[in-house]
Amino acid sequence: MEHTPFTFRLEPIRALREQAERQAQEALARELRRQRDRETELDAATRRVDDARGTGELQPGIEVSGHDLRAFQAYMERVERERDAAAHGAAAQAIEVDAGRSRLARAAIEHETLVRLKARKRSEHDRVVARKETAALDEVAITRHLRLQRGEAA
Repeated sequence: MEHTPFTFRLEPIRALREQAERQAQEALARELRRQRDRETELDAATRRVDDARGTGELQPGIEVSGHDLRAFQAYMERVERERDAAAHGAAAQAIEVDAGRSRLARAAIEHETLVRLKARKRSEHDRVVARKETAALDEVAITRHLRLQRGEAA
């Protein structure tokens, strides 16, 4: 009652799909770290804008030259541009994170499909082996029964 061991012919592809899923997970983790960093940069830039606005308020009775006003305006424009750039970077990174999640979902589905196929093929193989073993045992039982009947008839 020797039977062939189960072999999944698509095992190399399943292993590649598993590796692709793992790589997609790692890539998403990197994208999430970058998103966190971009959001931190945006928060810092927003604080700089708020701080600049707070320091730029004119106090009554204090004289300010035109040069000082131009310098403050230039500074405000610069910190606002930095905040806008940080906001744009955060938005772009959010898009990258969404794309990474989509890639991971696709990779997981492709891997899971092959895992399920492997399980189904293994189950089919086990049923075939069990049928063969049952048939072999039935043959042994029939042969023994026939021998016993011949022995009793003689």
